Amino acid sequence: MTRTPVNVTVTGAAGQIGYALLFRIASGHLLGADVPVKLRLLEITPALKAAEGTAMELDDAAFPLLRGIDISDDPNVAFDGTNVALLVGARPRTAGMERGDLLSANGGIFKPQGKAINDHAADDIKVLVVGNPANTNALIARSAAPDVPAERFTAMTRLDHNRAIAQLAKKTGAQVSEIKKVTIWGNHSATQYPDIFHAEVAGKNAAEVVGDEQWLADTFIPTVAKRGAAIIEARGASSAASAANAAIDHVYDWVNGTAEGDWVSMAVPSDGSYGVPEGLISSFPVVCEDGKYEIVRDLQIDAFSRARIAHTVAELEEERDAVRKLGLI
Repeated sequence: MTRTPVNVTVTGAAGQIGYALLFRIASGHLLGADVPVKLRLLEITPALKAAEGTAMELDDAAFPLLRGIDISDDPNVAFDGTNVALLVGARPRTAGMERGDLLSANGGIFKPQGKAINDHAADDIKVLVVGNPANTNALIARSAAPDVPAERFTAMTRLDHNRAIAQLAKKTGAQVSEIKKVTIWGNHSATQYPDIFHAEVAGKNAAEVVGDEQWLADTFIPTVAKRGAAIIEARGASSAASAANAAIDHVYDWVNGTAEGDWVSMAVPSDGSYGVPEGLISSFPVVCEDGKYEIVRDLQIDAFSRARIAHTVAELEEERDAVRKLGLI
């Protein structure tokens, strides 16, 4: 194999999501089974030892595609020459923390990382922000990287997308492979809107197959939107393996293209489509081809959906205004 390795940087590499991600990246699931990778693990100084332990395990797995591992607590080093960046590490919300405090704390993480990407990453850099609040953290990082095309910064709503598919499959008795064109609109938060009005179940309109608007409004939407909290309640820790899996799905489709006749959900800088203010990092239905994505155009949005999209977009605007007041964008 003579291909040049792709440099992949993972932040928060010693955490649970990082741990679940790294072995799949090294085994070829992120980019493809014939694409060699070099891993860059970025961690805070106290967690470097744990990252070294993970690197030892990666070595011991003897992955044929893995061409090296570098570990650092310096973003300028970790993002040097990076082609794909997975920004996982973030400050979680703790008891008594106001939203402004959370945004400020994450600004201290994502603004320097955005600047390091701007100054040191490869020209073809692709960025996925996983750490919450993911949409606004992506906005902060993007704002700190004026030399990088804005569309290279994305945030993850693929976990919500996958959760919606799973819930729809359970409701209809279909296989997940039979479900297409689910959409997550807006913010990766409890305000998000999982939309099945354009989705298909075995080629039929999903909303018609379900035929139960009360289930849609009172069960499906809140179950998907609050699934993360339900998992914390059940296992005593936040989603890790499923989040890592969604990150893999997001980047793989971005790089290799979406399946024909389907689309996926990605939080991307808005171009004004569907009334979402330009520049907000908001989730849309997108199709990917040749390493690029494009928002699906001209979908008919009914009043039920329009109100929910407006609600989640309003939250994104509030977060944008808050980080603007903090001087983070």
